[in-house]
Amino acid sequence: MKKYKILVLSDLKNSAVNTLKSAVSLAKMINGQIAFFYVKNPTDIVERENQLSANRTINKEHINVDKKIQNLINPIRDEYSIKIDHSFTFGNLKIEIEAYIKEHQPDIIVLGKRKSKSLNFVGDNMTQFVLDKHDGVIMLATNKNHLEPNHEISLGVLNSYEDLFNLDFSANLIDHIQEPLKSFKIVKNSKVIEKPKLPEDKKTVEYVFEQNDNTVKNISTYLNKNNINLLFVNRDEKNTNQDADFINSDIKEIINKTNVSLLLTGRQN
Repeated sequence: MKKYKILVLSDLKNSAVNTLKSAVSLAKMINGQIAFFYVKNPTDIVERENQLSANRTINKEHINVDKKIQNLINPIRDEYSIKIDHSFTFGNLKIEIEAYIKEHQPDIIVLGKRKSKSLNFVGDNMTQFVLDKHDGVIMLATNKNHLEPNHEISLGVLNSYEDLFNLDFSANLIDHIQEPLKSFKIVKNSKVIEKPKLPEDKKTVEYVFEQNDNTVKNISTYLNKNNINLLFVNRDEKNTNQDADFINSDIKEIINKTNVSLLLTGRQN
């Protein structure tokens, strides 16, 4: 059975625990292996020091960072009996993350989903950067309503179940979701609503929203009402779904204005 490589990018802030738990939850559902990666900017450590003093400071910080990561990972590793590899480096955030992605080729990247309306991660627009650099699946994990390992998830699907079933690990994921599945479909004003192709072996409920300026806000309200903790979204620009134009042009709004974790599909080459 294939092991899916899951990369967790973290800023080691308070939300890091729940981001890692969401990654563990996903890993347990789809047979994944987790690698945790952190980048620290050297300028955050050394300011106006001579070379010898700077080296000593960096060496000391290296020990401190490793200890901090171990304190984060070890309790989760022990509680859920899962191996979590970890590494970190000092350098430019974007350069180091891009290099890591190219070298290790993760199947899925997990990072924290920010509450703010801007796409900031570690204050450096990192969410959008990862969206641009990684063609595979991305999970943006919320802090408050994170996934809990060894618990079923309440899954919502935006616009198309067919895209969900195209994932390599879809069967593994669907085995761990609560019923009924929730479909959130966006239609244009003049479009005739077609009956969706929903899985026959699962109970499903569909909500239909007319496309307008309040669509994402309305969807967010229904996500909360239905206690959805993971929303599946197709971000592939080559999607032939007629409703895909909305997702491609408003993916930032989906990220910013929904308060649930997002599972974003990869892009086809």
